[in-house]
Parts: sequence; C-alpha cells; structure tokens
Amino acid sequence: MKDLSVNNLLGIKYLKKNDIELIFKTAENFKNIINQPIKKVPSLRDITIANLFFENSTRTKLSFELAQKRLSADVINFSTSFSSVKKGETLLDTVNNILAMKVDIIVMRHPNPGASIFLSRNIDAKIINAGDGTHEHPTQALLDAFSIKEKYGQIKDKKIVIVGDILHSRVALSNIYCLKMLGAKVKVCGPSSLIPKHIDDLDVEHISNIEDALQWCDVANVLRIQLERQDVNYFPSLREYSMVYGINNELLSRLNKKITIMHPGPINRGVELSSDVADSNHSIILDQVENGVAIRMAVLYLLAGKIK
Repeated sequence: MKDLSVNNLLGIKYLKKNDIELIFKTAENFKNIINQPIKKVPSLRDITIANLFFENSTRTKLSFELAQKRLSADVINFSTSFSSVKKGETLLDTVNNILAMKVDIIVMRHPNPGASIFLSRNIDAKIINAGDGTHEHPTQALLDAFSIKEKYGQIKDKKIVIVGDILHSRVALSNIYCLKMLGAKVKVCGPSSLIPKHIDDLDVEHISNIEDALQWCDVANVLRIQLERQDVNYFPSLREYSMVYGINNELLSRLNKKITIMHPGPINRGVELSSDVADSNHSIILDQVENGVAIRMAVLYLLAGKIK
C-alpha cells in the first residue's frame, strides 16, 4: 500500500490498519532524516499549511509546526485570541478567508467534537484533526502506538493500560481505537466517576485498582486529570487521587516485572506521576515527543500527496 485510504486525518476510527502501517513506515524514514545533521527536506516546498488552534496547545502545536518546517512547507499560524472569531465570525467564514490565501492543508484543534469533520464536508483543503473536544486526537494515538512498537518491536498482543481521566480524554479514545486495531490488549484504570459509561461498547475492561492494572500491563499510558473540562467534582481532591491512582517508585518496586510508562503531556507532577517515575528509565515520555515530529511529518507528507 503506497497511499492512504482517506483524504483527511479526522480520527483513528476512519483509518484502516494498512493506513497506520504506512504512516509508521513513512515516519521511520523521516525519523532517520531528522536525526541527521541536515534535518530539512524539500518534500512540501510548494505546500502552504495553516495551523488553526481554537484551544491552547504547546506540545502539539510546536510539534506540528516543527514537522512542517522540516518538510519545507510555508506555514501560517492562526490564534483565536487575535482573530475575528472574537468578533463573532463563524468557523466556516474564518476558514474560507484563510483558504482564499491558497492554503492546501489545515491543522485544526477545536473545543467542539466533530469540528474537523464538519470542516472536511464544507471545504476542499486537506484537514488534520489536532484534537476536537473530548472526541479524538489521532496524531497523539499514532505517535503513542509508534513509540510502543519502537520499544517492543511489535504491538500485537501487548498489554496496554490507560490510566486516569478517561471520561474527558480525546487521547484515550484515539488510543483505544488505534491499539485495538493493531492487535493490542487494552484496559483502562481510574475512578469509576472518570470512566465513560459506554466503555464496554469499546470492548475494554475497567480495572479499579492501580496496582492490579500495573501488574497486568506491559505499558501504562498515564493521562492527566483535565480539570479545565470538569464542571463538577469527580473525586474528593487531587491529593486523594494521587494517593489512590498516582504512580510512584514505591508502587513500581512492588511489581514483579518492569513496565513502560508513557504520558502525552503535560504532566501534573506529584498527581498522576511522581517526578522520580517521570524521569526514570521506565519512562519513554521524551521518545514520544521526538516521535511526534516524525509521525506528523509522515501524516503531512502522505496527505500532501493527495492534493490535486
């Protein structure tokens, strides 16, 4: 397979296994390039990309922008705090005005689930979903799965537990879709109040005890508590959450094996992970960051190839 089956990256659930494998193979090539002295290639020299971030972002935005510059694309960065959105302009009007400047690809983060899908049905540019509300975050799931494959050589039959705020996490949903498609065994762990009611529909088991979850898994992908998305209290306090679900060296030392720790960032140190775990040799968090650039280069390159 030399071409993606999709014209946009809207979510993992729209991809096929072959698409993910193609993205991984392309990312491996780009990772080799960005670890050389000359890190830039002219692959997207004639392509213009607009980054539309309607929500705050540091890692994802920087990762996409670096990927675009490594590919020699022309880049436009759009921030809602300085835009006509503040004056009441609609999403479609904003994007159409940007497209009038001859933009080829739009990378968008938006607080509303389905915003990228809506956009893809109304404009001709290629769309990459950089996170839509609590729905999906496909490039994060791809880089997470790529990092697991890099660590273990394969994903099939690996045991992955996703720990933390599953209810509000777009990362969790995309990871579940991606990992299960690639043959991994996936479970979730966290307070019942932070587990979606439909989790059984995804064929994913909830483990309530963190030590049981870590004894079962090969990899723990730990999510932060998303207080900015919580309009009610889902647990008594961060201190209590940390005492019951926080991962520290003492907990890891009780396991009868060594596991891998992942985190999509930003880390609430001392809440979901202690610093000694985040910075330990259990952690591949910085590998995730590096792989994020390679994965996003691969996605941009493959979608640019579908521009007519």
